[in-house]
Amino acid sequence: MIVEKIKTDGLAHLSYFVGSGGDAAVIDPRRDIDVYVRLADAHGMRIRHVLETHRNEDLVSGAPTLARETGARIWHGPNPVAPVSYAETVREGDSFDLGDARLEVLETPGHTDDSLSFALFDRDFGEGAVGVFTGDALFIGDVGRTDFYPDRPREVAGLLHDSLRKILGLGDQALVYPAHGAGSVCGSGMADREFSSLGHERRNNPMLQIADREAFIDAKVSENHYQPPYFRLMERLNSEGGSAMQRFIMPPRLPADALTDGAEAQLVDVRSITAFAGAHLPGSLAIPDDMLAAFAGWLLDPEREIRLLAEDGRQAEESVRTLGRIGFDGVSCYAAGMVGGATQGVVFRTLPMVDTETVRRRLGDDMPNWQLLDVRSIDEFEAGHIDDAIHVYVGQLPEELGRLDRDRAVTVYCGSGKRAAIAASVLRANGFGEVDVYLGSIAAWKADGLRLAA
Repeated sequence: MIVEKIKTDGLAHLSYFVGSGGDAAVIDPRRDIDVYVRLADAHGMRIRHVLETHRNEDLVSGAPTLARETGARIWHGPNPVAPVSYAETVREGDSFDLGDARLEVLETPGHTDDSLSFALFDRDFGEGAVGVFTGDALFIGDVGRTDFYPDRPREVAGLLHDSLRKILGLGDQALVYPAHGAGSVCGSGMADREFSSLGHERRNNPMLQIADREAFIDAKVSENHYQPPYFRLMERLNSEGGSAMQRFIMPPRLPADALTDGAEAQLVDVRSITAFAGAHLPGSLAIPDDMLAAFAGWLLDPEREIRLLAEDGRQAEESVRTLGRIGFDGVSCYAAGMVGGATQGVVFRTLPMVDTETVRRRLGDDMPNWQLLDVRSIDEFEAGHIDDAIHVYVGQLPEELGRLDRDRAVTVYCGSGKRAAIAASVLRANGFGEVDVYLGSIAAWKADGLRLAA
């Protein structure tokens, strides 16, 4: 019996290959499915089942593509309001035998109405569950968000409470296999590790310490979560079956100056923020490759052409792959680096960076033509921010530009400076002239022992 975890960086998505006796199942596959096919070949197994713990909001499911390639059957939880067209329905008590392994279905709604968990049993050794694939119901150190049904907040939070108690009933010995790890938008308090047991979670997961059902519901409905616009696209694609992506096709490489030949194209710089600050193409958005999954869905239009500026072909390929996993298939071309373009006379811009002393001086001088922008989450902002800062979450900045004075200079900060650079590029692309980034941001402010407002 084998359980292989497949991690998709950026999205912090975890999928699983489970097999025994020549048969295998894949749980929550990502859109690029080659890894599962390779695992099946390596272990001499046939993928017979594709199991989905819920309809994902943050990435395109690979279930339809994997089923077409392998002949596997796809199974999804019951959802009479929004059924998944490409899957068969599975319910509480159903099970799947894979050699010595058995996967038993638990209906665990709360995160979504169709949420399932799959308890793993070894039929040759005892009756207790070896592990449980919890989807987005139970994470390591946290539990799933319940804000996808704004008209039923207390009901769905209560459903999650009941589902968690059902999962815990499998016993402390069972290992936990969640669908996401730390860094996912599906939870905010996850531990920075991907292994645990129900016993450890029962004793240490803060949300599982809230035994009272009403208190748990109160805690869940008071949470703040953001929903990027692309979540609606994921809902549609993961109901209809998405589009096949069995192989990634790299777009052509062009000179840097050719990227600006197209007024309607979205120009995205996936290099580091320091590279962007040193030299970038006018009008480009800075979304470093390791932050694409988090912010492309906020700042890009999936219906419009995308052009990339990367450090090299490898970074461009990974960026195309990341964008494809969240349904952004419109990358038409890429360029590598700015140095070659600069030697050919390509027009470029720089993004100034400032330090703590500069920000302190500007605050002390009470500058009438300057504004300080905090682009962290609302929870981070309320936990402590710099005096007089305006708060707009970076993902919501394009819709909130009216809150800023275009005639005043802007200094942007976040936790370290990376999100601030993204936000600064949004401001510059939308016509704000005098913009700089507080490099180090709150981390640097705290390191100097400076006061934060609450």
